[in-house]
Amino acid sequence: MLADVRRVAEKINKNSATMDEYKEFGKYHPTTLTRKMGSWFEILKKANLEVNRSPINISEEELFRNLEEVWIKLGKQPGWTETRKPLSKYTADTYANRFGTWRKTLEKFVAYINNEEDISSEEAIKDLEVEPVTKHKTQRNINWRLRFIVMRRDNFKCKDCGRSPATDPSIILHVDHIKAWAKGGETILENLDTLCSKCNIGKSDLE
Repeated sequence: MLADVRRVAEKINKNSATMDEYKEFGKYHPTTLTRKMGSWFEILKKANLEVNRSPINISEEELFRNLEEVWIKLGKQPGWTETRKPLSKYTADTYANRFGTWRKTLEKFVAYINNEEDISSEEAIKDLEVEPVTKHKTQRNINWRLRFIVMRRDNFKCKDCGRSPATDPSIILHVDHIKAWAKGGETILENLDTLCSKCNIGKSDLE
């Protein structure tokens, strides 16, 4: 297998090969190699080829935020072939390079998201002290992980009109407080819901 990776590098006249290049010219599927030998970077090292380390400079936070956006647009868990441009900023190969396989990527993403659930519920904040300046126990800002948890709970659909980016790509979803922050509402799962941009603007007009 390593010999075949070197053969592909020679074929494309480079000192290395990306997973996409190997997928096009290689004898095996790239995931067959990564399952047996680890990440693509490890494979390049073992094959004595140049390691392009630029994907390593992408933070996990950035990779996961991109995956969140793809998940919301599709309205479901994205597959390997769906995680590519223009839908995704990074290809599934980039994720497999970082985390070993696509399955491991999804497992790490879900674990990363679920860490937020421990601090986003009414139960979790009941014993927290009220911050004297804001009179709140939580921050007003809804971070992206909590936003994703709310959208996942609401099936990536607007709670008012039922529209979703999965069926209409022009739909943009927002997560907002049910009881407004200015009126004492906290930034917790029970006080957040999913609205499309049109319904959210309408809601703001009424408040």
